[in-house]
Amino acid sequence: MSRVFNFGAGPAVLPEAVLEHARQEMLEWQGSGMSVMEMSHRGKEFMAIAAQAEQDLRELMAIPGNYKVLFLQGGASSQFAMVPVNLLRGKKKADYINTGSWSKKAIEEGKRFCEVNIAAKSRTDGVATIPPQSEWRLDAHAAYVHYTPNETIDGVEFHWIPDTGPVPLVADMSSTILSRPIDVSRFGVIYAGAQKNIGPAGLAVVIVREDLIGMVLPGMPIMFDYKTHAENDSMYNTPPTYGWYFAGLVFAWLKKQGGLTAMAGINKRKARRLYAAIDTSDFYRNPVDPACRSWMNVPFTLADSNLDDTFLAQAKKAGLVALKGHRSVGGMRASIYNAMPEAGITALVDFMRDFEKRYT
Repeated sequence: MSRVFNFGAGPAVLPEAVLEHARQEMLEWQGSGMSVMEMSHRGKEFMAIAAQAEQDLRELMAIPGNYKVLFLQGGASSQFAMVPVNLLRGKKKADYINTGSWSKKAIEEGKRFCEVNIAAKSRTDGVATIPPQSEWRLDAHAAYVHYTPNETIDGVEFHWIPDTGPVPLVADMSSTILSRPIDVSRFGVIYAGAQKNIGPAGLAVVIVREDLIGMVLPGMPIMFDYKTHAENDSMYNTPPTYGWYFAGLVFAWLKKQGGLTAMAGINKRKARRLYAAIDTSDFYRNPVDPACRSWMNVPFTLADSNLDDTFLAQAKKAGLVALKGHRSVGGMRASIYNAMPEAGITALVDFMRDFEKRYT
């Protein structure tokens, strides 16, 4: 077996040990005589899997007892609508922070339900950066403040949590969740698509403070009400059972690695090494202010964009795949989530240096 180093932004690399574990249990889960994919979601076997997964996630993230953890379908994009549907609670306005492509998608969906105030916007005059909170125009009467801690496409990341006072803070943590410890109590809602740091695509995890549940907009579908899922342990309908099971395996794997504090050290080290390779070269460039560079998604460009296709083709031959930047920004992008081993960074940096020597 020859596995490549997969730098895809999502679906993304998964821990090899977890893939091997899932392979061993594919046909039969722990003497049950059936695959997890065949189990009833209400059967005792899957209920045990689901409970363990939630328990491990709560432990990893130190989730307080007054928060519900939901395992839902629809990906993070469905949360762009579910957030205003559940959190407006009679108000007409919400604050949004625009720092890139995914923020913009959340903003456009938010506008379908309320008046959106763009309280702050990242500057992109050659180098993308996040304005300090002192420059934000927050509305004290907003229903909530929504932001994207890490922009997967743009490579811009908050290394601090905004202070929104009594106004609930909502975070799309799809590409940063589980990469380091966070203080969950600072947030009203945290949501994340699974296909980056949690597991395979098809699952979304929502962590919501209990006092924000139960005041959905009138006339909304029952499946868009957090209360529906909270009261039914995320099993009002058939959930994405295999994705939930796989997420549980990832949570267990993270605990074996030493938890989120240990992962933070590894992730910081990986990012630092890759950025150093870019910054010490005139051949490569990263378009993000060093103060808000992402640990998870590292975009970079070549001095001569005519070499882009050559770079990608040769990288693929070297076992380094999915390095092409998003179509909206071009260039390259290396997504280096939890499951990307440090050996992958070494291989990429070595390739980049060799490519530079051959084409300078």
